[in-house]
Amino acid sequence: MKDLIQIFKKNNGYARMIEMKEAGIHTRNIARAVDEGIIEKIKPGLYKLVNYPWDENGSYADVCNANKKAVICLLSAASYYEITTFNPSEIYVAVPNNTDKFILKYPPIHVYYFSDRYYKSGIDIIKTKSGSIRIYNKEKTIGDLFRYMNKLGEDIAVESLKEYLRDRKNRNISQLLEYSEICGVKKKIEPMIKAILSWRKKVK
Repeated sequence: MKDLIQIFKKNNGYARMIEMKEAGIHTRNIARAVDEGIIEKIKPGLYKLVNYPWDENGSYADVCNANKKAVICLLSAASYYEITTFNPSEIYVAVPNNTDKFILKYPPIHVYYFSDRYYKSGIDIIKTKSGSIRIYNKEKTIGDLFRYMNKLGEDIAVESLKEYLRDRKNRNISQLLEYSEICGVKKKIEPMIKAILSWRKKVK
């Protein structure tokens, strides 16, 4: 098992079936490692080392490793940035419209298929102890939350906007408006920004 574990450690805790076979690891030993809880199957052909120093972003890294086009979005991105108090039980992930059906054994995911206009803009790559994750930036996340407001709830979208605007040091209102226009929700967000900022001036 030592040889098997070394393969995973060289790849930041992940390994594909083809990599293990090429290293001379028999499928029988791979199956035994799964049964013994040494490694865990994420999807067909992709595994992770269970006893690895994962951080709190491990599940996000699992999703991004399972599909190189996957981008953490909506409620999961808002939770990552701490602009919502909602803690989703699934990982919300976006992939392009023409992507094959994206299914994972673990972690549970909620997949959204975005057209190019909504998919391509605002993607950040963040390095974590669990590996790199692809995630929409704060401004694009808020735009998407307003775009899906009827499905995900107005309260979450407004809460995220308020929390974003509260951070005077890091907020970028012109960028927020830019992404809200890309998401087709500028007419909804712009008056809310003015109302929230105006109210805060009055209560000071």
